[in-house]
Amino acid sequence: MEEEPKTKLLGRDLSQMPCFRQTFLYSISSGLTAGLLFFLLTSNVRRSAHICLGTYGCVTLGYWSYCRYNFSKKKFNMSHLNMGMQKQALHGDTEMEEQDKGKA
Repeated sequence: MEEEPKTKLLGRDLSQMPCFRQTFLYSISSGLTAGLLFFLLTSNVRRSAHICLGTYGCVTLGYWSYCRYNFSKKKFNMSHLNMGMQKQALHGDTEMEEQDKGKA
């Protein structure tokens, strides 16, 4: 079986980057929709292309920032949950747990 060629950007596999696929799907569709609507309303090709690219850029930056922020927040919360679970497994039903409950 042959392995599918991986698409890489700066040495990183794009399929493994969080938020990459969603961001570009939303931004491409938003840019095309905005450009097409502007063209249908004004029949100005050059201005429609500018609107298309501007919308694409704004949606890309905006959604990428939003998605990465949520990804980082989830990752941070998962690390805290993981530490708490490890602590519970280590101290479960012992005197250390009673001391921790007394502090809280």
